[in-house]
Amino acid sequence: MILLALAVLAVLLLLGTAAGRALGMTRWGVPEALLAGVLGLLIAPSGPLPLLPPGVIAFWSGLPLVLLTLVFGALLLAKPLPRIGALWRPVAAQLLLALTLAFGQFVVGGLAVLLVLQPLLGAPPVMAALIEVAFEGGHGSAAAMAPAYARLGLEGGESLGLAMATVGLLSATLAGGLVVLLGRNRRWLLASNLPIAQAAGASAEGGMPPSPADDQPWLVRGAEVLRRWLPNLALAGVAVLLGVLMLGGLRLLAARLGGGFALVIDGLPAFPLALVGSLLVRLALERAGFAHWVVPAVQVRIGTLAADLLITAATACLDLGQLAAQWLPLAVLALAGLAWNVGVVLLLAPRILPPNWFERGLVEFGQATGVAASGLLLLTMVDPQDQGDALTPFSIKQLLLQPFLAGGIITVVAPLAIGGWGLPIWTGLCLALVMVWVGLGLWLGRSHPAAAAP
Repeated sequence: MILLALAVLAVLLLLGTAAGRALGMTRWGVPEALLAGVLGLLIAPSGPLPLLPPGVIAFWSGLPLVLLTLVFGALLLAKPLPRIGALWRPVAAQLLLALTLAFGQFVVGGLAVLLVLQPLLGAPPVMAALIEVAFEGGHGSAAAMAPAYARLGLEGGESLGLAMATVGLLSATLAGGLVVLLGRNRRWLLASNLPIAQAAGASAEGGMPPSPADDQPWLVRGAEVLRRWLPNLALAGVAVLLGVLMLGGLRLLAARLGGGFALVIDGLPAFPLALVGSLLVRLALERAGFAHWVVPAVQVRIGTLAADLLITAATACLDLGQLAAQWLPLAVLALAGLAWNVGVVLLLAPRILPPNWFERGLVEFGQATGVAASGLLLLTMVDPQDQGDALTPFSIKQLLLQPFLAGGIITVVAPLAIGGWGLPIWTGLCLALVMVWVGLGLWLGRSHPAAAAP
């Protein structure tokens, strides 16, 4: 069953990529992985052509967390570690924008529940945390937070969170594609002047540089590809393994300490620590003089391929019946979160993140709407070779914030705080923090010599 599930997923991605290129979908900012997921949805057991056995969908439903962990494991391997002293300003600006997005999602979620969902549906206060949990944290965080939701009175919290995470992925790809088109039409792109289709084609090829084996027989070319891919897959795997081991160590410590620390660690997924593992592997390679083992184009392609497979699997596993049953709370929360994310990126990013604000804001939009995999996928659509150097500050920001947000400690603590303090107090606290982050970001943006609004 596992082999069948993997084979069908690979075929769907190939078909979606081929069909997407034939239809010119990338010209409209729609990634082929979304089309591949729709094809999977059509042949799923609940689809109009139920060709797949339920075991395939059950296996696919567990893939998003695994694939997201791989994305983070490869994230810091592709480039040399920068000197933080020269990056403090761009990293600080990226950090402030990310904090604004994340805590603002708690604010708009709180307002949506207090003003709409509680009066209409009697929704529990903890539902206000769903936007940040599902949009930023994705399927892994939504599944991990299910026990906390159940304890705080949100029955069916896991299914609602998973549905929200799927909506976030779809929103990140569709709305992100529209933002890409807007940015290209308004000439906001600093890094890449390639047409979208050409950029996506470069991404699909993984940006692979020419190899001396390209003119050799196919067996030689295949051996060359394996020689470059296998060690790089192993390095990404080591980074993931280190993250899993660190999480295991934290859980052993939490079992001894108990209390609130145990509640937080029990809900912490592995992918934030896989990012730490990625940093440690890169650092060890550079210190030992083996950094040449890393082929940057292959590491980028590993992350892009994992993101494509994640979106394909998550879309194919979409439960249409569940979405229909929960359409009102899902629509209210999703629209509130999406409106906030788009507004922050289009109105604040150009004032906080100059000069390459669009590329850096776009990857942040994808992260805040459909996890980091969506952000990286959108970035490859406009700048497949990272000419604008948007990936470095984003990666460092992820390293600093991932243990806390998007499935980290604050994501786990938020429902507990809502249950203990009450939703109005939590929403007010988050609003105050958003005002602080925005104020600091605008001050930092104005002090930048290249600051300019679109």
